[in-house]
Formats: sequence, structure tokens, C-alpha cells
Amino acid sequence: MTEQQFIPLKYSNAIESGRYTWSSPSNIALVKYWGKRGNQIPENPSVSFTLDACKTTTTLSFSSKEDHSNFDFEVYLDGQLKEDFKPKIETFFKRIETYLPFLKTFHFKIETVNTFPHSSGIASSASGMSALALCLMSIEKELNPSLAEIEFTQKASFLARLGSGSACRSLEGDLVVWGEHNEITNSSNLFGMKYPFEVHENFKNYHDTILLVDKGEKQVSSTVGHNLMHNHPLAQERFKQAHENLSKLINVFKEGDLKSFIEIVESEALTLHAMMMTSMPYFILMKPNTLEIINRIWAYRKETGSHVCFTLDAGANVHVLYPEPEAEQVYDFIANDLVAYCQNGHYICDRIGFGAKQLPI
Repeated sequence: MTEQQFIPLKYSNAIESGRYTWSSPSNIALVKYWGKRGNQIPENPSVSFTLDACKTTTTLSFSSKEDHSNFDFEVYLDGQLKEDFKPKIETFFKRIETYLPFLKTFHFKIETVNTFPHSSGIASSASGMSALALCLMSIEKELNPSLAEIEFTQKASFLARLGSGSACRSLEGDLVVWGEHNEITNSSNLFGMKYPFEVHENFKNYHDTILLVDKGEKQVSSTVGHNLMHNHPLAQERFKQAHENLSKLINVFKEGDLKSFIEIVESEALTLHAMMMTSMPYFILMKPNTLEIINRIWAYRKETGSHVCFTLDAGANVHVLYPEPEAEQVYDFIANDLVAYCQNGHYICDRIGFGAKQLPI
């Protein structure tokens, strides 16, 4: 499949105005993508857990306008007009105009609400961009009612990727693959797809408690970090490792091998940060409390035989992952031993979710 296939030939309907609302979750990668080329193309495949509680709800209202020379929109977060959000949306619209040629024919009002605080240190770009892409696709579906469901979902994921790479993994669940991999038929660099193979009961209803170690803005943006992989001396080995780890996870998911799951997921998290620490310029996004939490998780696992583990995003926060049967014990451990290392004691309890949902108007 190529980008050309997402360019509509002609719309059969005409519409004047309307409104759509979608809720879309965040996600946490197990095999990380770090490094991209061209137009948001990943250098390696990734696989993620879709989350449930951490989500963005976006309402997109639209009305036709006479002047078709410019994009015309306003953005609200929690009811407050956000002029500082406009440049990112403008960039997004420029990237996707070829695929949604109606963008300059409407005035848009974008109203967004997150279930987690915007300043919480959890990236809202994945949930936010995927929710917006789905609203825009609902308009296209109205313009072209013959659009099939799979085409709708693939194109929404494709568009979301052009807003924020990881956003393409937020539309479905509970596991989503993004990026070409030779053992996963139909996997694509252009959009995410629901993980197609057998998943053992051990991974059903998996929990993710997000420990908010640092709620401030990162010193180095993800975009800058991705770009530093272009001349990274370890880049090619890293991309190879990601392919290998995704291959290993196929059997791990099938067999329910929690020990191997832990090894791969924690290694991936630490490798992500190792790439940051060995780029030029180098940088460190982990904080002292990030390391304290990791060491305490390792000690607890050694003492108890628990299957609790951690992963990290491109920041200081820690995602504590654990299976459903151990939820009560691990939650006690988190509350008693780990919350003290969170900024202002803040953390979010989440679990695996199953993707985006359209909400009634």
C-alpha cells in the first residue's frame, strides 16, 4: 500500500455543517520506535498496549465557508481557547490536505478534553491526534458513504501518524503493531494495525500504573530526539534489535511467557534511553527518582517472585506493568513503596483498553 491510495478520487455527497465526537486513548509501546525518516516513517517497527483510562475526547464542529484559500480553525482545551496549539494543528493540516481536500472549505471548532491533566507529563499527542483524525474521517465518511470500515480505520491511523507518529497506534486495541515486519503480514509503516496473532490469557486485562515522576516539559522534545538517530553510531544495531524483539514477542504472547516478556520490555525501555544518552548531542530524560523506582521494582520482584515490570516513555515517568491476578498485591507495593517517588504523590491507574470510540452528539 502507498500514500496515493489514501487520496480520494471524488466525493459523492455535499455537506454544509455538522459535528462529530470521538474518544481515543493513549498507548504505551513495548517495543519502542525511536528514529524516523521522511514523512513520519518509523525506522523500526513497534508494538504497544492500548490504554483505557488515559484518553482524549475531541468534538469537531464544522461549517462551510466561502474563502477556500486558508485553513480556518480554533482550538479549545477544557473550554479554554488555546492559541498556542494552533501551529501544531496548522502543520498537521498542511501534511494531510492532500488526503482530505475538504479541509480549506470548512471553518472548524476543535474542542478537546483529556482525562489526565495536560501538565501531567503524559504525552497527549497520541490520544489527541488520533481523536482529531477520527473526527475528520467522520466528515469524509459523510462525503463518501461507500467508504468501508477497514478503509476508514486505516486512513484514520494513517492521518493520525502524520500528526504524531505514535498516534497511529491508538485507534484499536488491545495490542497494535506499527511498522513493517517480515513476520507480520500487512504490517505497514503508513498506519498501525491490530496485532494479528494469538495472545495468551496471561496478557488479558494487563494493568499499567503510571508513576508521574516529573510533570514538567521535557528538556528535549521527542522530535529532536528522533532526529538525533540519523547519525547515531548505534542506530542500525538498534533498529535490528527492535525487529528481533518483536519477533520474540510473537511467541511470548502466544505462550504467555511472562519472564521473557519482562526481559524484553525492560530491555527495550532502557535501550530507548541508552540511545538518548549516546546520541550527539547526548541527553538524559530519566530523573533520580526514575532510577529509585526501577531499583525498587527489581528488588520487589526478586523478593516475591512477582511478574511486575516497568517500561518508560521518552521521559522520566515510569509505567508499572503487571498481570491481572497480581493486581492487588502489586498495587499495595506501588502505594506503599513507589508513590513517594512521584511528583506530589501523583500517579494514574490504567489498564489495557480496546481503542477509540465514537460518542453520540
